[in-house]
Amino acid sequence: MESVSHENRKFAPPAAFAENAHIGSMEAYHALYEKSIKDPEAFWAEAAEDLHWFKKWDTVLDASEAPFYKWFSGARTNVCYNCVDRHLEGPNRNKAAILWEGEPGETRMLTYQDVHREVCKFANGLKQLGIKKGDRVAIYLPMVPELALAVLACARIGAVHTVIFAGFSADSIRDRVNDCGAKCVITADGGWRRGRVLPLKNIVDEALVGAETVTDVVIVKRAHGDPFPCHVKEGRDHWYHRLVQDQPIDCPCEEMEAEDMLFLLYTSGTTGKPKGIIHTTAGYMVYTHQTTKYIFDMKPEDVYWCTADVGWVTGHSYIVYGPMQCAATQIIYEGAPDSPDEGRFWDIIEKYRATIFYTAPTAIRAFMKWGDQWPEKHDLSSLRLLGTVGEPINPEAWMWYHKTIGAEKCPIVDTWWQTETGGHMLTPMPGATPTKPGCATVPFFGIEPAILTDDGEAVEAGILAIKQPWPGMLRGIYGDEQRYKDTYWCKWGGKYYFPGDGARRDEDGYVWILGRVDDVVNVSGHRIGTAELESVFVEHKDVAESAVVGVPHEIKGQGLIAFVTVIKGRSHDDQLLKELVSMIDKSIGKFARPERILFSNDLPKTRSGKIMRRLLRDIAEGKKLGNTSTLADPSVVEHLRRQYEES
Repeated sequence: MESVSHENRKFAPPAAFAENAHIGSMEAYHALYEKSIKDPEAFWAEAAEDLHWFKKWDTVLDASEAPFYKWFSGARTNVCYNCVDRHLEGPNRNKAAILWEGEPGETRMLTYQDVHREVCKFANGLKQLGIKKGDRVAIYLPMVPELALAVLACARIGAVHTVIFAGFSADSIRDRVNDCGAKCVITADGGWRRGRVLPLKNIVDEALVGAETVTDVVIVKRAHGDPFPCHVKEGRDHWYHRLVQDQPIDCPCEEMEAEDMLFLLYTSGTTGKPKGIIHTTAGYMVYTHQTTKYIFDMKPEDVYWCTADVGWVTGHSYIVYGPMQCAATQIIYEGAPDSPDEGRFWDIIEKYRATIFYTAPTAIRAFMKWGDQWPEKHDLSSLRLLGTVGEPINPEAWMWYHKTIGAEKCPIVDTWWQTETGGHMLTPMPGATPTKPGCATVPFFGIEPAILTDDGEAVEAGILAIKQPWPGMLRGIYGDEQRYKDTYWCKWGGKYYFPGDGARRDEDGYVWILGRVDDVVNVSGHRIGTAELESVFVEHKDVAESAVVGVPHEIKGQGLIAFVTVIKGRSHDDQLLKELVSMIDKSIGKFARPERILFSNDLPKTRSGKIMRRLLRDIAEGKKLGNTSTLADPSVVEHLRRQYEES
């Protein structure tokens, strides 16, 4: 693979930040990193001592059945205990755990003592319904406190939760429920999004036609029957508030074996059938605790806000499990970033005096598109650390984030990881690592990356590989061991984990993510990652976002089609088109000129903010469009298709 990025800017951590950080220098980072690579079992055993165990482990790592690795074999613990009960003995008992704000403006505050009481009541309610250790429970809720409580209640009694993002269609819910054999679904009558209520219970009712394993549905009252009635099926459906109101306020934690399944989380697969990613108890618990502590430099006084939804892995690892193990005070917001206006996020940061802000590059580019006037109206001086998650961030969006939101005083942790990895893999250490715009920089402890060819030869730019196992890693694909091997251990003789991303290593040894390997375009013999091509377009002051896809070309092999959105209020014309082509010529070469550049108001994105390049390829190749029900705005695809055909 060829790399076309040229980024020479570098930003050292502010001295005041480094002085008080958990890891305050690259020397300190390297010392810990070397220990984690040379003696990983000793490193992770020491890390695990920070947490509570009913019984300690016999073996830290069992690789005898690789790639089905086992961590902390022989141990017994409970993740809910470490997120909640462990904090009740000292001053954290009355510390704010959750600061919740609904989209219409309601607020709630729950201390760790409150969380313990509510989780125990909900756990007892689930037990009353017959839910026991090992049963699967599907959760389809908006971003309300009950979502975190439901996740923790399942973990407390040993039920396996599978959270389904509250935006997926009835078909998507049914597929997941049937695949895992869920006995119970937890949902709400509705949830707020951009000023309107989504009828979640009605969608669940449709999904459960043909879902034979579900015996009970629990309904959280959020919309209060407005603007549509909520049907309650006698004998199957239970209102949450009635289920928990008379339950005991204590529920002993189930003592879980280290490799007992904690949760299933479904992610898209190349076959079209979602993959049920398995995460187990002890290793995931230790890994999310350590990554949260060090990468967010979490301190007792912090007010932390991760803007993800718990329906995605970011919400599992860095809203529920990681931060709550660290006794964090965190903000949870229900709604959209532009409701009632484009300043909502900045209003929340100012209101709660947030110190750590963790969001997606797609959101950052949207903020840029909306204009600087929105953050400039608010006092963001409480912020001390920024983070990005979900996809590579282009350098210009990074710089805007650094200057406009961070006031050039906040380190940025650009985190690369996946649903499958359980936690951060490549990331700066905020008090130690000099950062480069758009670069994931260095590996976290215990992570040994390599960049290889298909044949396993080390190269500067190629396919990312992970050399050794880590505690947070997935343990398989539910019900399909062979698919697990074929998907993640299919290259290099099964010796390394294959994440499916391209990467390059620069002169400082930093790792840059080049995007998915299946998003590499071969133009006239040049194999280029689309992420780098897109970054060139976004360097233009009038461009907010871009997506590049490859299409068959009878001469070049593949040609490029670029979809470009412009900053709000800016026009696009032939002059802008010429300027963008000139930028490609200068930055990469004329061979990389797109066959077409299509200007649009928006791009098709999932509700988590990821651009659906597969749909853009379908548009460019004139193919029938697949399922668009999981998009934030399905109408965008049809608009682009018509625009493409007419242009």
